[in-house]
Amino acid sequence: MRENGFTVEERPVADMDAVKQRLGVPDAAASCHTAQVGDYLIEGHVPAADVKRLLRERPAVRGLAAPGMPMGSPGMETPGVAAERYAVVTFDRDGVTGVYARH
Repeated sequence: MRENGFTVEERPVADMDAVKQRLGVPDAAASCHTAQVGDYLIEGHVPAADVKRLLRERPAVRGLAAPGMPMGSPGMETPGVAAERYAVVTFDRDGVTGVYARH
């Protein structure tokens, strides 16, 4: 994210599940990392371009997620391993998800 112009402040936390629950990340959208960007939550390895689009378009959602840890997503690239196709989804405060982008 830093390489794409975002200021990043890392906060190591012992119990990320409690953080996700407190912030309202639905189980279906859960991944490894949780971030707050402006008024939005970003869950997992969401491409910076999708976060920039989110901030530009300002949809009425709680956040974006790349559920799981898809191979080939930002930070999950491995030489010699084919990238998986994956969806970045929106989620709202009620846990409703929808496809935002496909990669």
